[in-house]
Amino acid sequence: MFDFANPYLLYLLWLIPLFAAFYWLARRSRKRRLTRFGKPAVLAHLMPDASKYKPAIKITLRLIAMAALIFVLARPRAGEKEHDETVAGIEVMIAFDVSNSMLASSTDDAAGTPRIDRARLLLEKLLGRLDNDKVGLVIFAGSAKVQFPMTTDFYTAKMYLNELDPSMMAFQGTSIAEAIGMAVNGFSSDENVHKAIILITDSEDHEGEAIEAAKAAAEKGIQVDVVGLGSAKGAPIPVRGSRGEYLTDRNGQMVLTTLNEKLASEIAEAGHGIFVNGASSDALDRLADQLETLQKTEFKHVAYSAGAEQFPLFAWLAFIFLILDTFVLDRKNYLLRKINFFTKKQA
Repeated sequence: MFDFANPYLLYLLWLIPLFAAFYWLARRSRKRRLTRFGKPAVLAHLMPDASKYKPAIKITLRLIAMAALIFVLARPRAGEKEHDETVAGIEVMIAFDVSNSMLASSTDDAAGTPRIDRARLLLEKLLGRLDNDKVGLVIFAGSAKVQFPMTTDFYTAKMYLNELDPSMMAFQGTSIAEAIGMAVNGFSSDENVHKAIILITDSEDHEGEAIEAAKAAAEKGIQVDVVGLGSAKGAPIPVRGSRGEYLTDRNGQMVLTTLNEKLASEIAEAGHGIFVNGASSDALDRLADQLETLQKTEFKHVAYSAGAEQFPLFAWLAFIFLILDTFVLDRKNYLLRKINFFTKKQA
């Protein structure tokens, strides 16, 4: 299997035909300028050492070297192999709240770390502890949707986490029940694999029925753990695209969003899981320990062995063609200057 570590850099190859076109236009412009001074056949005798073909050879060598260097930057790899391996783990579905209230501070200080940033950091560290488990992601606000399905590709999962933002959802609000229901549907049909939902929210449930949804998940053998973000005192919600402005109600009063710990605890209890405050220093340890209580089940997953780097080959090619370019001069070769390869000798 052949691929590239930085495939987007291959777009630089478009520079090759672009430079070739510039060279062709420059040569045409030079030819037109020379015709102002006389006929080309007459001028050729005034420049006996000027080669017609070596400039084209030199630009070709340089463009090949340039293409080779672009391949070096793209880091070609070969020999990657795909194989199945059996590992033991659990399935974890993350339900991540991306409502506007998650932009508010995670502490009593309005200028503190936003809840969504603290949640992303906590999850990124948690993914580093899941080892051979599978993970999926559901995002929700006024509605819910699957961001990525169950996978063992934690690298891609972390990339998705860094991009989470309230702008990803058209309808705002907080529909926890729908998020739990969609997370339940995101698990595999294998009944032998133990499953858990990690609900990350400030628990401002605008739609209701969250506790019933957690109970329904628990009845299917799915544990529901809740990570709460925010504080009981509350914090204002920043207005997107502005600095220092906060959301207000119809009366002009600043809207405060608080962490509903009571509801969060009730959801976790109904889902046979635990509630942890995302701001606590032991939140990560408690959450990881809770997942460890689930028995790991063996399942197969696709693994890849890393391919060998092939860029040294292209680096040598670039080096060789650049060396050749230094030896190709614009003047005619002394031994071949009297030979004309493309015209017949006059009788």
